[in-house]
Amino acid sequence: MKYIGLLSLFIMTMSCKKELSKNSEKEEHIDYLEVIKEGYELSSNGENSKAVLVLFGGYPEVPKDVKEQFNILPIAKENQVAVLIVNYNQKLYLEEEEKKQLAERLLGILKEHKLPLDNLYIGGFSSGGNVSLLLSSYIIGHPELDFSPKGVFIADSPIDLAALYYAAEKNLENNFSKPSVEESTWIIEQFTTQFGNPHLNLSKYEYHSVFTLETDDTHNISELKNTKIRLYTEPDTLWWQENRMAAYEQTNAFYIKKLAASLRAKQFKDVVYIPTENKGYRANGERHPHSWSIVDEKDLIEWMLSE
Repeated sequence: MKYIGLLSLFIMTMSCKKELSKNSEKEEHIDYLEVIKEGYELSSNGENSKAVLVLFGGYPEVPKDVKEQFNILPIAKENQVAVLIVNYNQKLYLEEEEKKQLAERLLGILKEHKLPLDNLYIGGFSSGGNVSLLLSSYIIGHPELDFSPKGVFIADSPIDLAALYYAAEKNLENNFSKPSVEESTWIIEQFTTQFGNPHLNLSKYEYHSVFTLETDDTHNISELKNTKIRLYTEPDTLWWQENRMAAYEQTNAFYIKKLAASLRAKQFKDVVYIPTENKGYRANGERHPHSWSIVDEKDLIEWMLSE
């Protein structure tokens, strides 16, 4: 009888261990859900997400384009990081009302899907980087919103609008490549209509820009002083010279490096300038330093999850 009792106890103990093991496996297996809506696409573990990465595409990328060009989802899933790609593009700057509306919209999406508000990062490529910096500074400057990003990053963004106008003028003068002429014509027409000529009146450009080198103005991102900032760019001067006949001073890379120096001089707490080399490639294999691929996905996630 003694041995039968011991055997029964052993069987019960092993049964309990198996049940605990099954429960543990269930806890570890968390579904990664995909939500596709007109205004955004979300991949997440919901309330079990460790962090949230909000992405803004360049002009005029939609979420599908971002996922094709930026292979962030596999490493994000592996680390239980939610990725929210907002379908908000064709913006090189934001008016105050647009910042307010976008901040409230973002907060609504995060709450609807029960995503954590205490480990949020925002970033974007090209014009999406401008949106990311301007929006992040606005959110932090409005504590009544009850959420704020821990970090923000940009990938080769045209942060200085006046400089963008000057570069467009030079490109039209050179008349070197069709893509350059078409883009520059559009910039001159749009900016002249909206802001006038920066040679005659710089203030409107300064008012809307992330950064104005001429006056060392960064007022639109002043609230990011204690926020982690990463500035990615690929300063491939040879590529720009050969393919666009553009000098280094006409590229986004030049102004991004100047912004990094300006923010550090103004005692911004955590500014990292990341110039890459030979990483700029489009999804179709085309070599182009102005690409999402200059951002290392694994390193970005590690940055987000580090204290």
